[in-house]
Amino acid sequence: MESASVFIDQKIKELGDWRGKMLAKVRGIIHAADPEIVEEWKWMGTPVFSHGGIVCTGEAYKDVVKMTFAKGAALQDPSGLFNSSLDGNVRRAIDIHEGDKVNEAALKDLIRAAVALNLEGKSRAKPRRASNKRVD
Repeated sequence: MESASVFIDQKIKELGDWRGKMLAKVRGIIHAADPEIVEEWKWMGTPVFSHGGIVCTGEAYKDVVKMTFAKGAALQDPSGLFNSSLDGNVRRAIDIHEGDKVNEAALKDLIRAAVALNLEGKSRAKPRRASNKRVD
């Protein structure tokens, strides 16, 4: 079975235009921000980047490369990178259009914050004990 990284490589190559270049660039930024990021291939062809849970996806559409952060609504975004899916309760996305410049430092900060949120959630999750309280 081929690894997710191979599928992502193929996707980038198949795109063959600015979207492929941008997806490759974003992928590089993600790995530079967190070398422990794991690449996954989910939902019939979506590149997913995880560490302690899903950090973000990297999707290519006709006019946009979209990075959707699984828990984006819980992240601080001082640079205002999120420009899509702003109404959701959980997710936030960044739509990158042809010719857009990526604020690499701000994107790395966002990725690191998403990883920290995932890991914080893992360390905080404690098994629930049955309550001995009587309810009358």
